[in-house]
Amino acid sequence: MNWRPHAATLAERVARPSSRWHEPIATTPRHVFAPRWWQYVPDRGWTLRDGVAHPDLWPRLYQDRTFVTRIGPLHADHAAEDDHPTGLPTSSSTLPTLLVTMYRHALIDDDNDVLCVTGTGYGTALLTRRLGEGHVTSVDVDPHLVDAARGRLAFVGAAPTMLVCDITGPLPGRHDRIVSTVGLPGIPSSWLANLKEGGRLVTNLAGTGLVVAADKTPDGGAKGRVLPDRAGFMATRAGDDYPPSPDTGPAWTADADDVTTGRYPVVRVDESWELRSALALAAPGIEHGYDEDTDGVRTAVMVHQDGSWARATGRRGEAATVHQAGPRRLWDTLDEIRHRWLSDGGLPEYGAGVTIDPDGTMNITHGQWSTTIPPAPQSTTAL
Repeated sequence: MNWRPHAATLAERVARPSSRWHEPIATTPRHVFAPRWWQYVPDRGWTLRDGVAHPDLWPRLYQDRTFVTRIGPLHADHAAEDDHPTGLPTSSSTLPTLLVTMYRHALIDDDNDVLCVTGTGYGTALLTRRLGEGHVTSVDVDPHLVDAARGRLAFVGAAPTMLVCDITGPLPGRHDRIVSTVGLPGIPSSWLANLKEGGRLVTNLAGTGLVVAADKTPDGGAKGRVLPDRAGFMATRAGDDYPPSPDTGPAWTADADDVTTGRYPVVRVDESWELRSALALAAPGIEHGYDEDTDGVRTAVMVHQDGSWARATGRRGEAATVHQAGPRRLWDTLDEIRHRWLSDGGLPEYGAGVTIDPDGTMNITHGQWSTTIPPAPQSTTAL
């Protein structure tokens, strides 16, 4: 396949010709880094797309889209044609616009040393094209991803530093920039120890659409803000797969301790960036479910690992009937967020100031609103 016209078209979509990211995109063969991938097909589930066997599929990879490469523990590299894995995506080739957005927020200078997450290696390739291999370190918890990316980078003539390690744990060397294209529950203290004086970190907070950028301060912490852009990445993981999510099944039919009429109609939280982000900060770890029947009756459920659950039912525009049980009232928390949103004309998370202590504790403030996020749990993975 003559990939260069496809890469040139992708570069035109993602970056202006004057952008320093235009040339890396236009000269990097994306299909090399995701030769096989998963596509979700209704009634069949996750279905393998094999560009090695069917090269006519490869031009699809030059769309500005995310392509899933791993479901649960099964990577597309290792899959059979009739495999249909179940579970959550655990690795992907991120849409190029989002990669470039994260790199731009990092304010990367040409002489910066940058640490990034490997994934398929495509984002690492873009950084290497821009900075040179001596300025790029790429890490991932998954040995196969690192080995595969190393080989694919070598195929395109690049040899950045590639290491197997958990990005929440001890990190190699010292860097001017840390850019995470996985979602983290908080900031690891190892990032602050790793950043050089005046260094900058950029990451997505897991379970939210929030992107945080912060510059290292003389006291060893960092200061920045929640950016106006939205991004959603897969959460970081320590093993082959994520721990089991709370089962939403019982919440659809269970009897409740508390039955009330909610303030507002049923909403699909997992498709609302703002509500999902605010709720994830207030009560992280909620699993969502949603259904709308042929009569237009909507049902939304929320389940937390602490045993709390909520079920809200109602038609569009009508106040919901809410069933709740467990130690917390999850739907009440959601309604409080929605009330604040309507009262203030917006949610305070976007554009909020961020202060990070040297131990990784993050304080987010906007006006009279504030929240504190503890440091990401530290991995002990050896380098």
